[in-house]
Amino acid sequence: MRVLGVDPGLTRCGLGIVEGSPGRALNLVAVDVVRTPADAELGHRLLAIETAIDEWLATYRPDTVAVERVFSQHNVRTVMGTAQASGVATLAAARRGIPVVTHTPSEVKAAVSGSGQADKAQVAFMVTRLLRLDAAPKPADASDALALAICQVWRGAAQNRLQAAVAAAGRGRR
Repeated sequence: MRVLGVDPGLTRCGLGIVEGSPGRALNLVAVDVVRTPADAELGHRLLAIETAIDEWLATYRPDTVAVERVFSQHNVRTVMGTAQASGVATLAAARRGIPVVTHTPSEVKAAVSGSGQADKAQVAFMVTRLLRLDAAPKPADASDALALAICQVWRGAAQNRLQAAVAAAGRGRR
């Protein structure tokens, strides 16, 4: 399974592609951060993010896109930018027929580090270890995008098995 993880943000949008399956070694395919100037017009910033994500979708052809679920913060401006970047990622994937899933930060932290309360340093450490990297991806947005992809590789496979079992059980009752 190949997953594009997107850590959405207007100033820095993390992108990370991981390949793997539960019980097998994970492989880093690519990682980067799309940066847009804070003083640029909103439309231009969103277009830059969409263009980069669309290029990644065409180049790396992920099976699924995992986006961090927007959650309430004290800074409404930050939430709005995150939500807008998240929407752009979702739209770009939907345009290509690629399924999109969302994970909360706590789900990602728990999947990668074993604790939903892990800090960014702990998540970066585990991403580095799980992908057998020499150093943690920088900035944190890159590491967070990879953590999202890892979470989906592991949780998505389990979710797919559960859905298949429910579907099979439903067919058996007819």
